[in-house]
Amino acid sequence: MARRTAKEVSRYRFTPRDRLFLDANIWLYLHGPQQPQAPGYVKTYTNAFKRILSAQSRIFIDVIIVSEFINRYARLQQNLVTPSIANFKDFRNSPFFKLHAVGIADGVRRILKNSSRIESGFAKLSMNELLKDYAAGDSDFNDQVIVELCKREDLTLVTHDGDFKGSGIPILTANKNLQV
Repeated sequence: MARRTAKEVSRYRFTPRDRLFLDANIWLYLHGPQQPQAPGYVKTYTNAFKRILSAQSRIFIDVIIVSEFINRYARLQQNLVTPSIANFKDFRNSPFFKLHAVGIADGVRRILKNSSRIESGFAKLSMNELLKDYAAGDSDFNDQVIVELCKREDLTLVTHDGDFKGSGIPILTANKNLQV
């Protein structure tokens, strides 16, 4: 697989020709609960997002990202706000969750407002290849699907996830480990 070096998102000049796919971690920096270790990244990706919108770059979203955003947001809220409820299903069935569900749904609405929906193409995926790679224990299945989607649709992935290193797709990031 061809390896591409990721580019620093803060230095990238966005254009209307850019076709971008923002990973769930980026959407969480933009519209999710903020974790104490993330303030620098929040600012970096918020500034990049403003430049993306200003340049009128195209942003695409798939249900995998929406699902990851929703699930991660809910788990972050559980850990940050109600750590006393250790079991996620107990949290999800609690009155606390109903308050957070409204914020999560609002975050998804804001994402969809700035994105064009795209399909992951499940029917066209080479499941045998993906499962072979997954069975080797070195890959996250959703990440594999995202890579295939980006390849098929000629999308640049905006992510902070180091797991995409060496994926062979164009990446924009503030993660220094992805840039080497």
